Amino acid sequence: MPTIQTSEQVLERHFLEMRCGLLNLAAALDRVARSDGFDAARTDPRLAQIRQAIEILGRDGDGRAEAIQMLFSDEYQQGWNA
Repeated sequence: MPTIQTSEQVLERHFLEMRCGLLNLAAALDRVARSDGFDAARTDPRLAQIRQAIEILGRDGDGRAEAIQMLFSDEYQQGWNA
């Protein structure tokens, strides 16, 4: 049976990876903001989704990964495989 890690152990193991992901996201958003045509891109629904995902990340507790996955997922279409 696997042992449950403490929050300190999880942070120790994943902190640098999490920090890297956040820096990559920040750099990508900076590139978008500095690019030509950013004023038009401000209303792009993909940027709105990213902003919503960032808000989800700021929540306490668990379930953030599921909430972000659902945010970026298409709604189920009945008979999609027919």
